Amino acid sequence: MPEHTGSERPGGRTARTRLAVHDAVRGLLTEPDAELSIPAVAARSGVHATTIYRRWHTIESLVLDVAVEDVNVQSPVPATGDLEQDLTTYVRQLLAAIRKQGRSAFFEMLQSAARRATTAGQVADIVAPRLAQFQAMLDAAGITRIDAMRLMEIIIAPAYFWAQLGAPLDPDRDAGRLIETALLACRG
Repeated sequence: MPEHTGSERPGGRTARTRLAVHDAVRGLLTEPDAELSIPAVAARSGVHATTIYRRWHTIESLVLDVAVEDVNVQSPVPATGDLEQDLTTYVRQLLAAIRKQGRSAFFEMLQSAARRATTAGQVADIVAPRLAQFQAMLDAAGITRIDAMRLMEIIIAPAYFWAQLGAPLDPDRDAGRLIETALLACRG
């Protein structure tokens, strides 16, 4: 699967194009019966399909680009070197965002991209950008006992699991439990 960010050219027109295309993807994702395809995105955004294909190559790459942008704004992964503080900041933001939205838009976009993937490697490519951010958190804190995938499984899996069941975790009540589990895995 191609890189998720597409090719970029500096300038205001590029930024406006990216915004229009991203807004079109977000709109289509909110409509249950909408076709999510590059031609559909082109029609909704007013950006020619050729431009979209040139920048993102596939609908999966485009959806992932939108998802990564949204999650970085909603829930950035800090990497200050203070693992407990970084985890506290991140987990509380994550749980608050999930509770606010019910189901996370990022999770829905990842599911959409994963459904279109045909191999396990393509699914791994989908989560690679977020894994790199978690690895940066671990690296900044000097943690080598676990890797980014394990950390994501400890924090992200329960957060989205409970959200999918309609009972999203509470930042005040549940963040400490996730952080404690993660710190135990990281430090032993």
